[in-house]
Amino acid sequence: MADFTMEIGADGVAVITWDVPNKSMNVLTREAMDEVHELTQQAFADDNVKGLIITSGKDTFAGGMDLNVLAKIAQESGDNPAQGLFDFAMKGHGLLRSVERNGMDPKTNKGGKPVAAVLPGTALGIGLEMPLACHRIFAKNNPKAKIGLPEILVGIFPGGGGTTRLVRKLGAMAASPFLLEGKLLSPDKAKSAGIIDEVSDDPMADARAWVLSEPKIVKPWDEKGYKIPGGAPYHPAGFMTFVGASAMVNGKTQGVYPAAKALLSAVYEGAMVPFDTALKIEARYFTEILMNPSSSAMIRSLFVNKEALEKGASRPDVADEKVGKVGVLGAGMMGAGIALVSAQAGIEVVLVDRDQEAADRGKAYVADYTAKGVSRRKITQDKADAMLARINATPDYDALADCDLIIEAVFEDPAVKAEVTAKVEAVVSEDCIFASNTSTLPISQLATASKRPEQFIGIHFFSPVEKMLLVEIIKGSQTGTRAVAKALDYVRQIKKTPIVVNDARFFYANRCIIPYINEGMRLVAEGVSPALVENGARMVGMPLGPLQLVDETSIDLGAKIARATKAAMGNDYPDGAVDEVIFWMEAEGRLGRKANAGFYDYDEKGKRQGLSEVVKAKYPEAEDQPTLQEVQHRLLFAQVLEAVRALEEDVLEDIREGDVGAILGWGFAPWSGGPFSWLDMIGTPYAAARADELAETYGDRFACPPLLKEMAAKGQSFYNRFGPEAKAA
Repeated sequence: MADFTMEIGADGVAVITWDVPNKSMNVLTREAMDEVHELTQQAFADDNVKGLIITSGKDTFAGGMDLNVLAKIAQESGDNPAQGLFDFAMKGHGLLRSVERNGMDPKTNKGGKPVAAVLPGTALGIGLEMPLACHRIFAKNNPKAKIGLPEILVGIFPGGGGTTRLVRKLGAMAASPFLLEGKLLSPDKAKSAGIIDEVSDDPMADARAWVLSEPKIVKPWDEKGYKIPGGAPYHPAGFMTFVGASAMVNGKTQGVYPAAKALLSAVYEGAMVPFDTALKIEARYFTEILMNPSSSAMIRSLFVNKEALEKGASRPDVADEKVGKVGVLGAGMMGAGIALVSAQAGIEVVLVDRDQEAADRGKAYVADYTAKGVSRRKITQDKADAMLARINATPDYDALADCDLIIEAVFEDPAVKAEVTAKVEAVVSEDCIFASNTSTLPISQLATASKRPEQFIGIHFFSPVEKMLLVEIIKGSQTGTRAVAKALDYVRQIKKTPIVVNDARFFYANRCIIPYINEGMRLVAEGVSPALVENGARMVGMPLGPLQLVDETSIDLGAKIARATKAAMGNDYPDGAVDEVIFWMEAEGRLGRKANAGFYDYDEKGKRQGLSEVVKAKYPEAEDQPTLQEVQHRLLFAQVLEAVRALEEDVLEDIREGDVGAILGWGFAPWSGGPFSWLDMIGTPYAAARADELAETYGDRFACPPLLKEMAAKGQSFYNRFGPEAKAA
């Protein structure tokens, strides 16, 4: 079946409908590009056709380009993948330019037929670039719809003419939030911004009337004397726009995200030349970015791998385990957040705490959240009321009787968790799945309190639940496949990204982030400037420096984890040097942001003021400071070596989960595609040699894992050895 079909009405309006079979949302493929080109040319050549409407057969318009296509083009282009990608980009430009200019006389701008785009809902990426090449864009009045160009968020930029057209339509400054930040808007806000032209309840009727009205269809940039809104780069106003934009890009990306810089270059250079030359410049920079290993890794992790995990790449082959009713034990911040996202997904929730007052506080958290949503017009009052109505806040365990999934989020104490496990199993059905939201306690150990350990699993949320995208699912030693399927189906229902790992101390995410935090504190204790530690981390792409992260998560939590880990590991405990810092901070009452004192100072409202002079006095800065790269390598290798050990020990079963989990769970340098993608980027031989150097200088925590050493000797990469294609072979 074709992705595009055309029907010519008696009134002479040709309607081209995009409707990809067996897909919930349209995505553009190479074959579909040829289809739409053939249909548009057929309509332009037909004297009975007065104009065209391009629309969708779905309740959305399009989700963008199938990014797998780009990878295939590079692979199929042999020794010259850049040429293949450039030719593909130029073919797309030619297609959309043929829609925009369809037969117009280049001297008089006469001839051609009007082309309208009708967007019934969300239009992203090429799903907006195609409409931007049409002469007028009509959108359905659909508040849920999102319109924009989010390519920058996966490491590329709009390369289907969107960069060039949006800048010429809005001006560089007005276009920058949509190009450089991937900002998405509802249809009415997109109209206010000037991105689309009309919003109505019946956009097809409006578009048809417009097509038949013999409208002027010459785009402003094809008119003589056209000037870019806000000024071209050589105009004083335009020049200042680019100075500011360059500063903003470097400030936000620290220079480690190549797509933003390339986009800005394409805009700057393209603004000084005719439109068709600007498209060629855009295609060249787009190709350069596609050839950059950072962009390839980001596309793979944040699009291909993330989508595969969300579609159930790790799901056992068992029957549907969709959750009908979930019981949440503990109505604190975590439990309330779990109740919130569950109710938001349409799931009935029983929220249990020790008394009615405590349970009601948890529900009040959800009420506050929905009230803010209503005030900001993100949800209607009716939907807010319906969300709250799904939550039964109670101290009564009997209310859990008909739940098919229980998520325990009580105090991190094995005895407390064992007690609630027994209480729950006394009232729920025998096929109910029980999950613990613990972040540190081994699932296999907690499962010993259960009569049905095969139905016991870990579902580890990150805080705050409603904002964090990742959920870590932990299999205990006796966890069965149905429990895994139930957890995965639930995470899919609440629209989060799951990773599945095997049980081990700190699981995967915390196992890797704790060494990052500890290394930051070690550096300070050694006399390394805290500013060098923090800025070094941010300049290599970490969203927070390790010291700020400690302040956000609180020192007393770190002290508690340190004591518990030391008790469990005994003489094998490796972090005594870090404990000195943690316990001193704890004794001084510098517990982080919540105490308005930590590695940073804070004002009375909790706003961060700067790195603390008290800490600097305790740990004076050494006269000789390490290089920036030395600090960055210590911070990065502390994480990636632990990720390799997790793979080596079978905690991780899939490196895709290792990369996606690292980026979404704790923000590991997204430009790198994740720890395994980064190791592939720098090469396993170099990584192993560098680990040996760090171990010799700083200690065994940097010891090269045997797996990495073996792969280095063989010149292997992680994705060639452990990627999905390698597993399938």
